[in-house]
Formats: sequence, structure tokens, C-alpha cells
Amino acid sequence: MTASAPDTAAKPARAFRVDLKTVGPLLALALLVLLGISLNENFMSYSNLTNVLARSSFIGIIAIGATFVITAGGLDLSVGSMAAVIAGVMIMVMNWLIPTMGIGWSVVLAGMAAGILLGGVAGVFNGLMITRGRIEAFIVTLGTMGIFRSLVTFLANGGTLSLNFEVADVYRPVYYDGLLGVPWPIIVFALVAIGGEIVMRYTAFGRYCAAIGSNEQVARYSSINVDNVRLLTYILQGVLVGVAVLLYVPRLGSASSTTGVLWELEAIAGVIIGGTTLKGGYGRIWGTVVGVVILGLIGNILNLQSLISPYLNGAFQGVIIILAVLLQRGRRTS
Repeated sequence: MTASAPDTAAKPARAFRVDLKTVGPLLALALLVLLGISLNENFMSYSNLTNVLARSSFIGIIAIGATFVITAGGLDLSVGSMAAVIAGVMIMVMNWLIPTMGIGWSVVLAGMAAGILLGGVAGVFNGLMITRGRIEAFIVTLGTMGIFRSLVTFLANGGTLSLNFEVADVYRPVYYDGLLGVPWPIIVFALVAIGGEIVMRYTAFGRYCAAIGSNEQVARYSSINVDNVRLLTYILQGVLVGVAVLLYVPRLGSASSTTGVLWELEAIAGVIIGGTTLKGGYGRIWGTVVGVVILGLIGNILNLQSLISPYLNGAFQGVIIILAVLLQRGRRTS
């Protein structure tokens, strides 16, 4: 009888920790919205919110792919540089096809196909080096980060690759138009998030990712093809980087060596803030979406109030990552 008392007392505490872990990102988002409303009357305007969400959609789509990678115990530091080289190649392909295909959606669709294909190929390369080459994900993606960034710098000859103005006019609606007043980037982000949540929660692939990230050796003993599942996470990451770039290129119509800088930091920050465990074994797509939106709103509030220089946003995000990981460690040790 004496042993059951502590157990009974511990149950509410454990339940509270689980609930706090679940609602923590949502609570932080709600508090952030209240702070924004109190600081600036334009914060809740339709134009401001759609602008924030549209800009966050690029990182959000990439972060959904990163959620699968991290849940399976991996890491991809190359997504920002990958996005830059994909954007550069897309622009070059579209400009190159103009003399034979003319100005129109056929050229744009060809560029989109090239972007998705290149993203998938980059993901395959990263995944094969990690799963077949047996090289640590940190080392592989750190190397490809440098390779991709150098490639886009070479393709642009140290300058900027610009999309033909007429093709850019055809392509612009992909970013600036939408459905029922909602911009296409937000719609695509929402669809990718819904699909990712279904895959993570209700499919064998999602369960395999969590099992591998939790204990790779046990997953192998459970007849899970660890290498193939992990390879698929990197392919998915590459394809989603391609999807994000499809929405990004019509916004500026150009690519350079500075395109996608710190995107990997923002994507990882969104994933960690959303509650996915950095060491793998546990991931949630909806949490990543909330984490990305939190980052976007923080940047928006700082810019509206001119509280800090926009050049310090990267430092601010780095601090958020460190704090989020410290909170995760605190929950595990408590």
C-alpha cells in the first residue's frame, strides 16, 4: 500500500508534463499573437498576416521534410544551398528554352519539372552517401552545403541569375495570386502539412522513421529496412526543397550565392520549436507548422517595432534553437 502512494501522486505530474509538451507550442503562439496585437495595431491586418504566412511557407515546406529526416535520426544542413542551386538551374532552364518553346506556361512548367527533379537528385545523393557510404549525416550535408553554394556562385559567375522579364510576368501569379484571397504559397504549405501529418501519424513510413530515430539497432532487429527508409527521408527532403523553390522563384525572379542563406537554420529551428526531438525518435508535423509560424511572427514583430536590426535575425533564431534544445533536455531529465 505504501508503494502505491508515490505512484498515484506521480501520475498527475506526468500527465501535466505530457499535456504541456503537447500544448506548449500552441500556447507560445497564442501569447505571441497577443503580444503582437498589443504592440502594433497593424499586426492582425489581413495583408500583414498573409504576408507573414506566405514568406514563412518556403521555410515551412522545407521544415516538413526536415521533420521526417530528424525524426529518423538524421540531419540536413544543405537545404539552403540546395534551394539556391535549384533556383539557379530553374532560371537557366527557362531562359534556355525560350527560343524553342516561346514565352508561356510550357517554359514555366519545364522549369518547375527541372527544379523538382534536381531536388530529388540532390536528396538521393545525400541519402546514398549517408546510408551506403556510411558517412555521418552532419559531415555529408555540411560538404554538400559547400558544394551547392559554390555551384550556384559558379553558374551565376559570382553575380545574379535573372529570369527573363516576360517569363517572370507569366510566372508571377504562382506567388502573388491565390484562391479566394489566399496566396498559393500558403495553400501549398497547408496541403503539404496535411499530407505530412497523415504520413507521419497513420502510415508505416512514419512509424518506421520514429522507430529508427528512437533505436536504430532495435529497428533493424524488427525487420525494418533502415537504410531505405532513411534514404527516402532525404529524397523527400530534396523534393520538398524543390517545391519550396517553385514558389520562391516567381517572388524575386532571380538567384545568387545569397539565396537561401540560413534557411537550414530556420527550418531546424521550426522543427525543434514544434517539439520534434533533435536526436530523433519523435516528430510531429503540426508542431513544425506552429514552430515555423512562431518564427515568422517573431521576425514580423521585431521588424514592425524596429526592436532589433534585421541583420540579427539569424542570431535570434540561433538563440531560440539553443533554448528549445535545453528545454527538451530538461523534460527528459525531469
